[in-house]
Amino acid sequence: MKTAVKFQLSLMMFLEFFIWGGWFVTLGTFLGDNLKANGGEISMAFSTQSWGAIIAPFIIGLIADRYFNAERILAVLHLTGAVLMYQMYSAPDFAGFYPYVLGYMIIYMPTLALVNSISFNQMKDPAKEFSFVRVFGTVGWIVAGLLISYVFLWDSPEARGEGMLKNTFLLVAVASAFLGLFSFFLPKTPPKANREGKASISELLGLEALGLLKDRNFLIFFISSILICIPLAFYYQNANPFLAEIGVENPTGKMTIGQASEVLFMLLLPFFFKKFGFKKTIMAGMLAWTLRYALFAYGNAGDLAFMLILGIALHGICYDFFFVSGQIYTDSKAGPKYKSAAQGLITLATYGFGMLIGFWVAGKIYDMNLLSENMHDWNTIWTFPAIFALGVSIVFAIFFRNETIEYKA
Repeated sequence: MKTAVKFQLSLMMFLEFFIWGGWFVTLGTFLGDNLKANGGEISMAFSTQSWGAIIAPFIIGLIADRYFNAERILAVLHLTGAVLMYQMYSAPDFAGFYPYVLGYMIIYMPTLALVNSISFNQMKDPAKEFSFVRVFGTVGWIVAGLLISYVFLWDSPEARGEGMLKNTFLLVAVASAFLGLFSFFLPKTPPKANREGKASISELLGLEALGLLKDRNFLIFFISSILICIPLAFYYQNANPFLAEIGVENPTGKMTIGQASEVLFMLLLPFFFKKFGFKKTIMAGMLAWTLRYALFAYGNAGDLAFMLILGIALHGICYDFFFVSGQIYTDSKAGPKYKSAAQGLITLATYGFGMLIGFWVAGKIYDMNLLSENMHDWNTIWTFPAIFALGVSIVFAIFFRNETIEYKA
């Protein structure tokens, strides 16, 4: 791959995840502080990610993959996203905000598949080349958090009191417009249908892989994947408001420690697979959720602040050891014919339906533990997902039979 192309793809990935990390992390805090939204409304806003994940296969498979170059549809989606981001910036209340965030996530979620498609189309050996390009996405997410906390100071108590956190949407609108224009100059990626034939609806949604559920182990893994998304949703929805509410300085910047640990534990994953096997590795990921939320439940912004930092740093184990391990396991079980369908099925089940349930539950628990106008019983809020994740790990440990999975890094 030429250096110029590598630079283009790396910048594309950087901007793609800079955009996501630039507003989604602080969304819960913004909605509570600026728009006075309750837990139910906040969960509705976060659930738009799930609706986007459910609808995305139709946009990619029925439109982008059949009729348009991937880089052109990416450009149009991000330019449209810039307009919607500005509308979210200008929204006076939650009722005015929600339609725009719903529309935005429906058009943003498909871009995650598009940037991968554009990248893979330029690579002779994606197994070796993709990780270098993809890591710039993680860097983009980290840079967004650092800018919000340490450069613009938008998540400081003073700035939040003045409503400055809404500027994250303006920042992302500019980045989205830039990526939209930049996308027109990305390497040409013609419609897949021109090269591979048209995919059916069942292929797009991964329904052809439903036969895998006849395998007892895969069924246990599939159900566990959906259930573990409930505690996952608590982190996405409540972590930033929690840190901000209890007085942690630069909460958004500190949360980027989670993305840094994601890179570290991704590198350690092959070692754990070889040393401990799939079942123990994925159980470590589940139990890390329990430990993380226990640390959140009993930590504070004072002398026990190290517990909060440790809880954030566990993100690499929580995410990589369960979700990345799960993708590898799914790939090994599916076989050559159903690889794509199986991954689509797991994505639909987890980021679609699993997190949809999770955001709803997180919103209910958040509202039930409101102590006063701006204070919550966070010990109780975090205890629920800690116990739930522990329960899922116990069920998995009992019913999942150990099996050998080959993993080539």
